[in-house]
Amino acid sequence: MNNRNGLLAAAGAYILWGLLPIYWKSMAQIPSYEILSHRIIWSMVVTLVLVFVTKRIHLLKACFSSPKTLLIFFTTASLLGGNWLVYIWAVNAGFVVESSLGYFINPLFSVVLAVIFLKERLRLFQWLSILIALGGVFYLTYSYGRIPYIALWLSFTFGFYGLLHKKAALGSLEGLTLETVLLAPLALVALTYIESTQGSQFIRVGATPSLLLMMSGIVTTIPLLLFGWSTKKVDLSTLGILQYLAPTLQFLVGIFIYKEAFPREKMIGFSIVWLALFCYVTEGVVQRVRRRKARLGPLVNT
Repeated sequence: MNNRNGLLAAAGAYILWGLLPIYWKSMAQIPSYEILSHRIIWSMVVTLVLVFVTKRIHLLKACFSSPKTLLIFFTTASLLGGNWLVYIWAVNAGFVVESSLGYFINPLFSVVLAVIFLKERLRLFQWLSILIALGGVFYLTYSYGRIPYIALWLSFTFGFYGLLHKKAALGSLEGLTLETVLLAPLALVALTYIESTQGSQFIRVGATPSLLLMMSGIVTTIPLLLFGWSTKKVDLSTLGILQYLAPTLQFLVGIFIYKEAFPREKMIGFSIVWLALFCYVTEGVVQRVRRRKARLGPLVNT
């Protein structure tokens, strides 16, 4: 099923997500909550335009007649807003490396959520991977002298966000559109309050940061579109491996571009989490090879 263009699109999405810290860092002089408010507003504008152009606005209209759908998307919007706010703040506060840890942990946390809420069953090595990752988090907590709350919050919010989207009736573009529409009133209230109390940084900070704020909608939407298109062209198992591109790039950006501290204690903790991911990915690859051989076996014998 894997298509070369699909692979390029998926890789492009994850690379863009991995380089996002550089984008948010370029607006470090602007408060995180103001960046978040602009990201919501401009993302809504961009996604609404795309939904109108692609003639899928009827899908959104139908949602407003379904209280259950609105409740699901109000919850996902809240999780998304909480994730975006902490991520932007963490990047601009010098926690790019710890933020990357959250997205390394997230796939394993999502597996745990699937067991609890979707009643999926795990194989032995999948459980082992989760236990190893948990050991890494405990070690980092001990070595930090505090819980890596940024990483855990990012993993928690994005994990539940993904879980709820499994029950959602909308595609990724329509879903993001509805979420930003639901968040937009809060964002507008926040921007109004900022302007009336301390003065908004929009325009005041200069042309370049203001333009970057306006482009945040495009920066948010492009990787989402690439990812959504790639899911139709690439096996989910391949996407599962490619997803580690994003936190890997975030980690490298934090270490080599922003020179964040990475002492031996952090290295050990991260290495434990990476070992867990290696076990998880390797076990998945082995299982897929076995299933493929089992399917091809009868064909070979005929």
